Amino acid sequence: MLALKRLVTILVMLFLVLALLILLLPSVQTSFVGMAGSPESLYYSLLVAAVVLLGLHLLTENLDSTLLRREMAASDRKINELKARLYDHQMEQQRAAERPPVSPRTGVTTYPDQPLYPQSDPSLSNAPLQQPTTIIPPADGSTRPL
Repeated sequence: MLALKRLVTILVMLFLVLALLILLLPSVQTSFVGMAGSPESLYYSLLVAAVVLLGLHLLTENLDSTLLRREMAASDRKINELKARLYDHQMEQQRAAERPPVSPRTGVTTYPDQPLYPQSDPSLSNAPLQQPTTIIPPADGSTRPL
């Protein structure tokens, strides 16, 4: 699109230089009148060329500005979306910082009807002791005072 716009701008500038040469210099005007046949046909052809170039120039300018506005709107939407994500992320962090730390639940402790320990199986290492007030000697057999 940019190349077409530049090409039309160059064509308009060349036309303006040529039209100024034809209108201001009598020698150039007579040579162009000789090619066109009469001064009226020369001015009519200049008018038609000017209208075509002006229309083409306006069309390319409006098309370019429309495309640029679309790009800007898409960029603005993307920026707003990113801002919303950032805001949501900051709000989540703020809520997490304001929330009290998770502590263990407190409440009523319930005990089972049947005790789990001591178990009645004597083959287990945690079998009940017959005399719970006695001191169990160390496994290595040493007798050290506590």
